Amino acid sequence: MSETNDSAYKRAGVDIDAGARAVDLMRAAVARTHTKDVLAGLGSFGGLFRASALAAMEDAVLVASTDGVGTKTKVASRVGRYDGLGHDIVNHCVNDILVQGARPLFFLDYVAMGKLVPETVAAFVTGAARACEALGVALLGGETAEMPGVYVEGELDVVGTIVGAVDRPKLVDGSRLSAGDVIVALPSAGLHTNGYSLARSALALLDWNEVRADLGTSISDALLVAHRSYLAAFDALTSAGVDVRGMSHITGGGLVDNPPRVLPQGLGIVFREGSWEIPPLFTLIEREGGVSRGEAYRALNMGVGFLFMLPADEVSAALSALRSAGETPFVIGEVEAGSGVRFAASEAAS
Repeated sequence: MSETNDSAYKRAGVDIDAGARAVDLMRAAVARTHTKDVLAGLGSFGGLFRASALAAMEDAVLVASTDGVGTKTKVASRVGRYDGLGHDIVNHCVNDILVQGARPLFFLDYVAMGKLVPETVAAFVTGAARACEALGVALLGGETAEMPGVYVEGELDVVGTIVGAVDRPKLVDGSRLSAGDVIVALPSAGLHTNGYSLARSALALLDWNEVRADLGTSISDALLVAHRSYLAAFDALTSAGVDVRGMSHITGGGLVDNPPRVLPQGLGIVFREGSWEIPPLFTLIEREGGVSRGEAYRALNMGVGFLFMLPADEVSAALSALRSAGETPFVIGEVEAGSGVRFAASEAAS
C-alpha cells in the first residue's frame, strides 16, 4: 500500500513513493547491463551472479574494492548535473582492481540524499549503468537512502563496490619489479575523483560558467569531466604480449602516495618532470589556491591517470600497442633502488 499525503514517515522527511519512482526511472538502464550470469533482477534482497568466467581459470582470485567520488558531488549539485558521477564511480572502482590485473564482474551502487529526488538518483544510476554496459560489467544492485538530518538537502553522497576476478598466475602485484623498469603513463581526463575540496576552495571566487581561454571550456565543465577507465589499455598491452609487472591508479595521494603502494621493499620511483604536459586546469588551481608544485603532486593527479611498469626492452612494444588502441602514452619515469618517489628534470632537459 502506498503512503498517503499525510504519512507520518513522510512528515518525518522520508518519502517511500519517491524511492519507488527512482527505481522505476533507472530500471531499464540497469537491465541493459545484465548478462546470462545475472540471476536476480533489480529489487531482489540480494544480487545473484553466476560466476561462469571463473570456471576457465586455473586458480581464480576474487578482487573487490569500494570507493566514493569525494566532494565532486558538491560540484555536481552546484550545477545540477549528476549522470557523470555514475561514470566516475564505476570507472574509479574498475581501475582500482585493474591494478592487480583483475577484470570486473559486477558492480553495486549506493546513493544517499537528505531529501530524495527521484530524477537525481536516476541520473546517477543511469550514468553508472551506461559505464557498466560499456565495460561489460553487470550492475547487480544497489541502495537508495533518504536520510534527513544526515545529508544537506539538495546534495548527495555516492559509493560504489566492484567485484572482479583474476587468475592467480596472472596476478599483477609488483613483486617482479626491479630497478631499471620503465614507467609508461596514460593521461587523466581531468581531476577524476580526487582533489575537489582543494579545487573548490582555490577556484571559489572565479566565474564557473564563463568559457575560459586557458581551459577552452568553463570551470564547471572542466571539473565535471568523467573519470576514465584504463581497462581497454591494459587489454591492448596484454594482447601484445607486454610484460606488465606493476600498475598504479593515480587517485587520492596523487603521484606521491599511490605508486609506492605496488613497489617491493628497497625500490623507489623517479618521475621525470617535463616528460608530460600538465593540463591548464591543474596550473589554474595551483595559481589561484597558492598551491606549491610539491603539494599539487600529492593532492592532484596532475594530468596522469594510470601507470604501467614494465621491462625497459618492452617500452617500444608497449607504446605501439597503446597508440594503436587510441591512447596517448608517455614515458614518465623509472623504478630505481631506494624508496618513495622523487621528481627530477627530464633527461631531454638535462
